[in-house]
Amino acid sequence: MFSLETYQSASPVVLGVLITLLIASGVTWTIILAKSFQVWLIRKQNVKFRAAFWGAKSLQEAATLEGHNGPAYRVAQVGFETLKDLDVESADDLRHSGDRQEVLERALRQQIQKERVLREAGLVVLASIGSTAPFVGLLGTVWGIMHALTDISKLGTASLEVVAGPIGEALVATAIGIAVAVPAVLAYNFFLRRLKTSSNNLDDFAEDLIKVSRRVTFKKAADATKPGEFVSSSSASASVVRNLKGATA
Repeated sequence: MFSLETYQSASPVVLGVLITLLIASGVTWTIILAKSFQVWLIRKQNVKFRAAFWGAKSLQEAATLEGHNGPAYRVAQVGFETLKDLDVESADDLRHSGDRQEVLERALRQQIQKERVLREAGLVVLASIGSTAPFVGLLGTVWGIMHALTDISKLGTASLEVVAGPIGEALVATAIGIAVAVPAVLAYNFFLRRLKTSSNNLDDFAEDLIKVSRRVTFKKAADATKPGEFVSSSSASASVVRNLKGATA
């Protein structure tokens, strides 16, 4: 056992290492809790919106869904806005130049990338802590051993009283470094896996949205019942909706 007085008399380097590791541990668990809540919330939002989206009777009804949030909802809204710009307005700028489907795909891909960047927040910190914490602890270990050798040279004896303190500091620094690194690495791998799964599901949802949009068009105000309304060119979109219900992100 090492009391508080033992570490108060420890070398400044070892104390600095221990304080750094404790701060890193606090940051790690803060990120783990925040990211866990984020994963839970985003999954809940995506499941809720997907159920409402595929339960809509038409793409027009899906475009007017309210009370939703989350990555899937924001991707869908970008798609709807892009279709409006392409079909209602005669946009001739570079942003809307090209084939209708290509422009829609580009807009959806850009939004998915934005969602991915938001989900990546904190992962770099976890990766950095997981990879550097053992080496920071090792620094404390090396310094503690150097401290023990210095005391031996000064006192001319290698008794247990001389080396126990510095060696104990060194071992504790190593143990804390490992204890900080393991949760960070495990959490990083878990959240990275969830990020990849969510991104793949958003890609699938975007592809489904593109397929459905091929059957409908935003008519101009003079041609539609309501300005900017989706008008279906066939009933094929209904079968697509029935076949793609139940996906989650």
